[in-house]
Amino acid sequence: MAHVELAKAEATAIGGQIAQVAALGAVAIALVIAAVSIVIIGSSLFLGEWILGSLGWGVLHGFLAFIAVAMMCVFIAVGVSAGRIVRALALGAALGVLVGAVLFLNLPNWAYKTIGDNVLPGIDPGVRPLVVGMVVVGLIGLLVGIVGAWRAKASYPAMAFGGLLIGVALGAFTAITFGPQAAAGVGIAIGYIGWMAFMGADLARTGIDVEALKARFTPTQTIETSKETLEWLQKRMPPGIG
Repeated sequence: MAHVELAKAEATAIGGQIAQVAALGAVAIALVIAAVSIVIIGSSLFLGEWILGSLGWGVLHGFLAFIAVAMMCVFIAVGVSAGRIVRALALGAALGVLVGAVLFLNLPNWAYKTIGDNVLPGIDPGVRPLVVGMVVVGLIGLLVGIVGAWRAKASYPAMAFGGLLIGVALGAFTAITFGPQAAAGVGIAIGYIGWMAFMGADLARTGIDVEALKARFTPTQTIETSKETLEWLQKRMPPGIG
């Protein structure tokens, strides 16, 4: 009966773990649905218009926030510690602040303009930063794509072309002169994206502790004490009995 009571107690504890994981999974699903809904109904349009001057910022930030929180719930459910989640959030926030400050000061545009004034003086000054940004960042993207293909042993043309396209697009985007509201909007979006990226990178680096996850749903104490009891009984059984 002691084993039965122990099994009941562990079953109750495991049931609590299952309920916790199920609740977190339900929250994650609900938040993903809410993230899609927020894009459709635009429930955060007011804040985007009021603070950042555009309805689109409210939609984008609301969507990213809900997706990030849903991702956090899933990671906690598989055993990622709160400290690692908070560290990823801090890194994402720092990245967002850095990007927002750089764009607010228009440092990329200034750098492209300086390079263009010295290297391409014949191009119209109005489009000179755009051209330089697309060329310089595009070449950087091309090199990153080639290195990535080499390390991943993937298709060189595909990754190189993809890196080139991303670099050209990023160069064109950073060549824009940003006002305070636009810079803040981009910084907040980058903060959410960075949080998700850092969470994913951290989990990819450390992996999931399968043994610890399995232990949460295994009545280990009942199994071990039952084995001890069986061994104790077997030692005291008369010879020839099972």
